[in-house]
Amino acid sequence: MLYARKIVIIVDDDPIILKLARNSLMNKYDVFTVPGPIKLFNLLERTTPDLILLDVLMPEMSGYDLIKILKKNDRFIDVPVIFLTSKFDIASEVEGLTLGAADYLHKPFSPMLLLKRVEVQMQMMEQRRELRILNDNLQGMVEQKAGSILRLQNIVLQTISNLVECRDDVTGGHVERTERILRFLVQEMLAQDVYKDQLHSWNLDVFFQSSQLHDVGKIAIPDAILLKPEKLSSEEFETMKQHTLFGEKVIEQIQHGAAEESMFLTHARIMAGTHHEKWNGTGYPRGLAGAAIPLQGQVMALADVYDALVSERPYKKAFTHEEAVRIIGEGSGNMFNPDLVCLFISAADRFAPSSIACLHVIRPQNSREA
Repeated sequence: MLYARKIVIIVDDDPIILKLARNSLMNKYDVFTVPGPIKLFNLLERTTPDLILLDVLMPEMSGYDLIKILKKNDRFIDVPVIFLTSKFDIASEVEGLTLGAADYLHKPFSPMLLLKRVEVQMQMMEQRRELRILNDNLQGMVEQKAGSILRLQNIVLQTISNLVECRDDVTGGHVERTERILRFLVQEMLAQDVYKDQLHSWNLDVFFQSSQLHDVGKIAIPDAILLKPEKLSSEEFETMKQHTLFGEKVIEQIQHGAAEESMFLTHARIMAGTHHEKWNGTGYPRGLAGAAIPLQGQVMALADVYDALVSERPYKKAFTHEEAVRIIGEGSGNMFNPDLVCLFISAADRFAPSSIACLHVIRPQNSREA
């Protein structure tokens, strides 16, 4: 297999140096010689070198000023530059290396030493290229693996959420709808700077996915209660309320068996355990109030109730969007965080096709919170 020869450009106003350097390298590299910066720029318009040998002291422009220009150009930023100079002081070498030079060679130089210095830089450049290729390949493998894991996670999630909804057939589609509502709420929260810093600390894609497990605890609720078409008795409702704790427990068990901390499971556990807490402390399972309720639970509570209101159930008719918004507005400071309610109401006309006429109180009749 034939390999293209590497290109070396030598820039020096001394023709003797140009000839000596060219003769030292021409058996191994394609060598171009130019007497100064202007000729160099003309050559660079049609050639991208693999290495530049650059004189420091030239009448048109110093090598230091020239390398500053080269390093600002994306085409040449990675091209190694070796300074050729008759200056022997340490400060000059430090300045050249600080500006991005790969090496510093004093005049007069040994042809064998010049060749070896160039070979070393060419080898290092090739190693960097191979490392970039390896890194890109590894990155691609990691992304492919992560994509496979994510697809598997989504399949498991969908299976679990479908399993819950197959048992609780009166709330079919609830998981998918609440996730869409959550996305709307979070988008508005970011747009209106409501809890923006906290939201930015989350991976929102992970958060939205984790919401699919908020009702996973319903798997443990007996069919006689979960599928009952009428309003639940007090005792039955107490049993139904346990789905929040069951959900927490299931997700905690998964967390304990996981090899590492997962924010996906953390979000899911928090939402499962807190999406029925109320802002005034009268919710369940722990009676948390105000800011003691995690933000994940606060937004899920609002999304959960809105979907329950606008969905038909055996024990109630579906409320219109306007009615549901009014009911949520009445729950400000009681069921829900007032800031979230204010945000929801302000954006509700963009959430549904119809606009909000007013915010009068309408209380749901015979509704059940589960």
